[in-house]
Amino acid sequence: MPYTLEVCVDSTASALAAKRGGADRLELCADLVIGGTTPSLALLRQVKAETGLPVRALLRPRFGDFCYDRYELAQMEQSAAELVEAGADGIVTGVLTPDGVLDVDALRPIYAAARKAAVEAGRPVACTLHRAFDVCRDPFAALAAAKELGLATILTSGQAASAPQGAELLRQLVEAAGSDVEILVGAGVSAGNLPALATQTGARAFHLSGKQVLDSRMTFRREGVPMGLPGFSEFELWQTSETNIRAARKALDAL
Repeated sequence: MPYTLEVCVDSTASALAAKRGGADRLELCADLVIGGTTPSLALLRQVKAETGLPVRALLRPRFGDFCYDRYELAQMEQSAAELVEAGADGIVTGVLTPDGVLDVDALRPIYAAARKAAVEAGRPVACTLHRAFDVCRDPFAALAAAKELGLATILTSGQAASAPQGAELLRQLVEAAGSDVEILVGAGVSAGNLPALATQTGARAFHLSGKQVLDSRMTFRREGVPMGLPGFSEFELWQTSETNIRAARKALDAL
C-alpha cells in the first residue's frame, strides 16, 4: 500500500510547486500563516484547473477557536455545498462544543451539505475532521464520533505541538482507526522526520506545507505601517517549496 503525501497550500503558486514536487493531493486554504481559513471559490477553481490534483478545501470561517455561533455554522453549511459545487474533492472542517467535545450535531448538516452537492455533481466527496481534533477533550471519543459521521480522514498531530511529539498517541489512533478512518499525520512533518514518523506511528498518510519564506517583489517599501497581526512582515511571502516536497516524496518512496 503506497504512502499518501498531502500538501497544504494557500495559493496557486504553492499548489503548482506541490504538484511538481510529487504531492498526491492538496489541502487548499487561505491565510495559512494564521492556521488557514476557507479559500475563495475563485482560488479553488483555479487550483483545480491548473493542477488537476485532488483538492480538499478547508472550511474554517475565521481564525481562533473551533466553537462557532449559529451564524458561523450557517455560513459553513452553505460554504460546504458551494466548495463542492466549485470542484472540491473533499471538505476539511471541525467544530467543538464549549467543553471540548466534538460537536456532532453541528457537524452533521455541514457534511450533509457537502455530500448532497457531491451527489448532484455526480462525484464522491471525502469528509475530513481537521486539527480541532487535537484540542478536543477525548481523542478516542472524537474518533468514535468521526466513524459515526462516516468521515474519511482525521488530520492530527496526536494532540501535541508537532507530530513527532505526538507519535505515541498517533500510533494508538492508527490502531484504533483501523481501515475505517485514515489518520493523516500533520504538524512539523518534514522529509527529515518522515521515516521515523512512519515507523513510530504506522500511519500511511502525511500532511505538510513544505513552506519557504520568500522576499517580496516590492522595491518601494513603506516600513512601519502594519496591515495585520503585529510581528509579521508585509514584505515576506510564505510559499510551498518544490524542493521540500520532492524531498518528502523521496523519503516516503524509499520506505
